Amino acid sequence: MIDIRPFAKLGKFKNGWLNANYHFSFANYYNPNRMGFGPLLVWNDDTIRAGTGFDPHPHRDMEIITYVRTGAITHQDNQGNEGRTEAGDVQVMWAGRGIVHSEYNLETEDTTVFQIWIETAQKSIKPGWDARTFPKAPGSLRALASGRSVPGHEDALLIHQDAAILGGVLKKGQEITLPMDGRMLYLVPTTGALEVDGKRVTARDGVAVDGMKEFTFKALEETEVVVADVAA
Repeated sequence: MIDIRPFAKLGKFKNGWLNANYHFSFANYYNPNRMGFGPLLVWNDDTIRAGTGFDPHPHRDMEIITYVRTGAITHQDNQGNEGRTEAGDVQVMWAGRGIVHSEYNLETEDTTVFQIWIETAQKSIKPGWDARTFPKAPGSLRALASGRSVPGHEDALLIHQDAAILGGVLKKGQEITLPMDGRMLYLVPTTGALEVDGKRVTARDGVAVDGMKEFTFKALEETEVVVADVAA
């Protein structure tokens, strides 16, 4: 199964400081056909106005990955963690038995992020946060966050689930084949365009892939892509 989900048909929310687009049911957006994807529960495409952000609020038993597309986000929590994550980099927060955090755009321009929530496999653990700068050179996908014991994921940010977030910039014409046996993929091009199953997928569209042994996609131009790889 390959299900292409155009950006224009995602769930929408907008107020004075946040413009959000929901790939799955979230907050006041409810779609019974988009109630997560295995342990992948949330993929929000957020634009946060300069000088604003998410005030302190709690989470529990969730792996929350933030991929910063443009600008930067500044994190602070009640565990003493604080940091600024810039465009192209990733932060991970494991909420564990409970954490209160804020996420602010302290920049002078809008910040755009993908906010990804994955259900944890280890409940009530000690909460924590980490962030990392990743190489930007085009040509491959890299494990940005992972709980999988597979080659190439050793340096990824830790999450507590049989899942991984991959990301990278593909060159025009480059094809990527990902093994899938027993797994599910959800991918979103950040910029550029992909060819998927003979169809054009443009920036910020979503693609859900399930029930295949492997999955191949092609960059139609230089394209940044983020992929969630989860157990079926």
